[in-house]
Amino acid sequence: MVEASPKEAEVSLLLKNILLPLTDLALEVTVEVRGPITVIFGPSGSGKTSLLDLVAGLRCAKSAFIQLDDDVLTDTGNGTFVPPRRRGIGYVPQDLALFPHLSVRRNLLFGHRPEGNRQVTFDHIVDLLEIRPLIHRGVTQLSGGERQRVALARALLASPRLLLLDEPLANLDLPLKSKVLPYLRRIRDEFHLPILYVTHDRFETLSLADELVVLVNGRVAQTGPPREVFSRPANLDVAGILTVETIQPGRVVRSADGLVTIAVGNTALSAVSAQLSPDANVHVCIRAEDVILLKGGDAPSSPRNHLAATVNSATPDGNLMRVELDCGFPLVALLTKQACEELALASGDRVVALVKAQSVHLIPR
Repeated sequence: MVEASPKEAEVSLLLKNILLPLTDLALEVTVEVRGPITVIFGPSGSGKTSLLDLVAGLRCAKSAFIQLDDDVLTDTGNGTFVPPRRRGIGYVPQDLALFPHLSVRRNLLFGHRPEGNRQVTFDHIVDLLEIRPLIHRGVTQLSGGERQRVALARALLASPRLLLLDEPLANLDLPLKSKVLPYLRRIRDEFHLPILYVTHDRFETLSLADELVVLVNGRVAQTGPPREVFSRPANLDVAGILTVETIQPGRVVRSADGLVTIAVGNTALSAVSAQLSPDANVHVCIRAEDVILLKGGDAPSSPRNHLAATVNSATPDGNLMRVELDCGFPLVALLTKQACEELALASGDRVVALVKAQSVHLIPR
């Protein structure tokens, strides 16, 4: 493995005062991006692709300041605009933009800059992404996962300083995503190449992201390490976008020593918070994977909340089982299929739901 130089490892992207009038919203972004992988997360129409287009120079903004390393690429304040071909940015759009009339090899050589980064040689990239058996094939002969790898290889062969990936795995099922994700990690780990990665997929985000930027209606709603953002959404909009399975209204009834007790209907919950006073109204957020189920008794354990619950249903959810519970309020748990079988869960069963106090996130309302 070739070590990246300090210069390559410290590439940064500054997006400041971005304002782009869209059909029904204005994209307003101010964020500093440092490698390796920053995920831009948000629902359709939140401005994710528009943001990548701005960085690539494929779209003009009403207001924008974009700086890559020490190079200002766009500054509407003084009229600076570097053309896309001179930005040193690799871009893999949603449709991959491979040329269907060319072989894989000719696709890869299109835009290849052999005088660029010495790490980025044709043979090295072909071997890294394991596409050597494909190079004499036509693009239309490739599977979805193979096309993704070819598109990645072509972008890398342009020796970019920054890589933009716009929902690159959106059309792949979970098994194929699991096969392609390791190649993205190889790119991250070997080249220390900063990547802006657009997705609305939680699995991809938690598998890849070093930093997460959540866009809501064209604005940055929250940034931070991905697990922290998913566990502690800043507001109700972010919680909804991140698909927090349980969101219920509650009221603080007691606060002491950094712990609060919240009434959710007739059920009392404990949570970690030193900032809420009694009678504060809150939204209670609990992720389904933070709920543990016991059957046949409440064994001693570290979780602070032991909630008597009734199983309403247990249904497949991808590779897991989604268990809908009634514990005085609706609560969702995600279990492995094996755990579900071991508990022999059926509708109407009585169970105990365990939730650690620090896993109960409160949003003032």
